[in-house]
Amino acid sequence: MRSVGVFCGASPGGDPAYTAAARAMGSAVAGRGLTLVYGGAKVGLMGAVADAALSAGGEVFGVMPEALMDKEIAHEGLTRLEVVPSMHERKARMAEMADGFVALPGGAGTLEEIFEIWTWGQLGFHAKPAGFLNVMGYFDHLRAFVDHAVGEAFLKAPHRDMLIFKSESGEMLDALAAYKAPVTEKWIGRPEL
Repeated sequence: MRSVGVFCGASPGGDPAYTAAARAMGSAVAGRGLTLVYGGAKVGLMGAVADAALSAGGEVFGVMPEALMDKEIAHEGLTRLEVVPSMHERKARMAEMADGFVALPGGAGTLEEIFEIWTWGQLGFHAKPAGFLNVMGYFDHLRAFVDHAVGEAFLKAPHRDMLIFKSESGEMLDALAAYKAPVTEKWIGRPEL
């Protein structure tokens, strides 16, 4: 693994522990000689993870849609900032650049981004890992929902198990590096062709 894509909030959240965890992730990524790939903003957890990686001597690549250049306040101190026409191109570019992905606490955008990566993995479009840095149990209810989806036969257990949940940055990076994609078809109950 050479690079890690991080999805996270453009807000710092309501507890300083979220910012501390973002900084720890940025430092850990850089400390392992990995490149950080993220959304390109200098605000919220996005700015914290980027600043920490840069302070630790790491390379940081940001990808930001034109429409968000002012709203998310583009980070001007990155190793490289790519400006792309749309959110779709942002996600596609990040998916191309990163070898594994981590969601830090965030809102709808963070979830949408990591879930798209996970879905592409289920479909066999890539074999890259996806994880949730479960700071202070932030993703506990999401993890319970994913288990519920398996119990209700909307998701296969091997696909649930594709998602990595860790509460510490080093453990997360170890799990991403050790990841092996499952070999199983996504569809449940599909009639034979």
